[in-house]
Amino acid sequence: MTETGPIVVFANFLSDLAVDLSEGQILTQWAQQAPRKAWLLRPGDVLVTPVPLSREFLRYVYELTGVPPESVAVVEVPPAGAVPLARAVREAGLAGHIRALAGDRGAALLPTALDASAIAFARDTGLAVHPYPTVEAAEAALKMTMLLNTKTGFREVAERLGMRMPAGRMCRRPEVEGVARELLGDYERVVVKPDRSAGGHGMRFVSRDDPKGGAPPFLDAVGGPEGLWVVEECLDVAESVSIQMEVTSSGTRALFSGAMRTSQGSFTGYASPLPPSCAHVADELEEWGKALGRHLADHGYAGPFGLDALVDAGGVAYASESNIRRTATTTPHTMVTRLTAESANAYPAWSVSKGWTQRPLGFEGALARLRASRLAFDPESGEGVVLYADAPPDGRSWRYAVIARSAGDVEEQEAALGEVLGFGGG
Repeated sequence: MTETGPIVVFANFLSDLAVDLSEGQILTQWAQQAPRKAWLLRPGDVLVTPVPLSREFLRYVYELTGVPPESVAVVEVPPAGAVPLARAVREAGLAGHIRALAGDRGAALLPTALDASAIAFARDTGLAVHPYPTVEAAEAALKMTMLLNTKTGFREVAERLGMRMPAGRMCRRPEVEGVARELLGDYERVVVKPDRSAGGHGMRFVSRDDPKGGAPPFLDAVGGPEGLWVVEECLDVAESVSIQMEVTSSGTRALFSGAMRTSQGSFTGYASPLPPSCAHVADELEEWGKALGRHLADHGYAGPFGLDALVDAGGVAYASESNIRRTATTTPHTMVTRLTAESANAYPAWSVSKGWTQRPLGFEGALARLRASRLAFDPESGEGVVLYADAPPDGRSWRYAVIARSAGDVEEQEAALGEVLGFGGG
């Protein structure tokens, strides 16, 4: 990942970049995905993870990536509650150990989220922040990074850059009910979003037919974070799509695009490339992404980011939010690219999703079923199923990736996987 030295892969899912740290429960759930970061490891690298990784999973990753186990280090950080990973590392007395593992070879920190605590950790341990030339350069990008990971910040910038947006308004929490009522005068349904949220967390949908004459009932019953909110027209959505981009010293480039799988606005999976039903929006997505990338570059940002959009029933795309960080699809895409690089599958289609087994399984048991059914990923053909995030704590909620030659083949393998592992209801 860097020409100069090893990478310290810093799985700081516990970060205030995507949601407020008071949302401890959802952050802890997201942190369970940290094992997927093992797919980024190359000889000399270090993985700092807030959750343990099983030996079976690590052996599986090393076999598929060809990385000698003795050439990398995995540092498991003991739980410390809803605090940034850097603080948990310090509280566990592990900062010096991580620095020693990184060595004196120009090591750089690769955080999942570029936040203030990760930058402070890099400075304290003498690490650079990938892909920035200096820690100061990374810190200079932080203000815009934090702003564009908010709904209000994105809405302001997107409108200025000429992106098509759903009708909506920004307001403070005490004004949400009144703004929702006003918009419900023009639209059948509205969606109410807290300013800083990700993956659909915290979103509520309100319609004219709801109790209290269309007033958002969640305000009394559930509450929500103080500060800014966005209330928008709820579109008749045919597809939720995204494009993942990267800002480099030579400009902004598109990495991949695809369709998100969602349930009630929450992210549940992803499939790339875009399906034929919305492939026509690809050019517009890339145009918006490049405009946003130029804006980010002007404010010092470097690295990956995602731009999400909604395609309505008429086939028109509307920008919905940006994720200025490594997203739930960034690492899986890197994994797919890496695993198929020397295979017969030069242009893979792929998906990531989650399925629930009827009974708990261990990692070896699940993998044995895949191998017996010939669904397990085959490095020669560049096709198959990858258990990319280790065994889940409950033994039932399995995250998986499917890699194939076409979207149709992906769907076939997913259906077969459901039968082999006995997926049922969540």
